[in-house]
Amino acid sequence: MKDFEKLLRGGDLRSTGNGSIAVTMVESQHDFDQLFSLVYSSNRVVAMCAADAVEKISVKNPLLLATHKHEVLSLAESVTHKEIKWHIAQLIPLLCLNVEELRFSWDILTNWAMDKTNSNIVRVNSLQGLFELTKINPCNNIALTGLLLKLEKENIPSIKARVRKLQSGLQDNWPKY
Repeated sequence: MKDFEKLLRGGDLRSTGNGSIAVTMVESQHDFDQLFSLVYSSNRVVAMCAADAVEKISVKNPLLLATHKHEVLSLAESVTHKEIKWHIAQLIPLLCLNVEELRFSWDILTNWAMDKTNSNIVRVNSLQGLFELTKINPCNNIALTGLLLKLEKENIPSIKARVRKLQSGLQDNWPKY
């Protein structure tokens, strides 16, 4: 049994610590499940590093994340720590979502993006997550375009930069007739 918790302990919330080592240690679904369970750790550093490692692994192998779909969606509904939110926003689009789950995810990420009390990283990652969801359901392109126009007016450099990037990406995302 691999001791991911010991590996991820220490450090602070500004660093992913040994998360990249944890990524290389995951060799099976069991290892991934063990690492994923640490997203719930009461130690915020461990939880954040685990979420970061889970995201990095899931981007390359989303099938490992598939068994945790309901947990990810449940976390999206209940998470309060910004360090976990910004990773959840990136994990959601990697899931195979049904229509109801897609609508739920769209609403969560839209709320996170619009909520000025969220960190700018949460808001930017939520925008990116929404953009990724439009690839699944291009009908949301109009809604995302409207959201981007609203957020652009806030004049926050990191958000404005992501808005510009997503606006150009959305042009490529429109359905071709």
